[in-house]
Amino acid sequence: AALRLPVEFVGAMGSRATDVRRRALLVEEGLTEAELARLRSPIGLDIGASTPEETAVSILAEVLAARAGAAGAPLTTTTGPIHKERA
Repeated sequence: AALRLPVEFVGAMGSRATDVRRRALLVEEGLTEAELARLRSPIGLDIGASTPEETAVSILAEVLAARAGAAGAPLTTTTGPIHKERA
């Protein structure tokens, strides 16, 4: 399973009900709590997506936020610099 690889997280699409079933199956397969904690499902930020294109933007936004170590919160609710310095 991808959750056993050395990756920050694994995203999976599907409904919340699908997520519950998926997690139960993964527990049956022997995945640990630490491995399951890296599963982001349903993947994507809540932007009210309803089309495939909007869903793709939602997923990419979550991936980019994770990559940057950001929360993915609206800028109006944050303080400090908008842009972080890149290493």
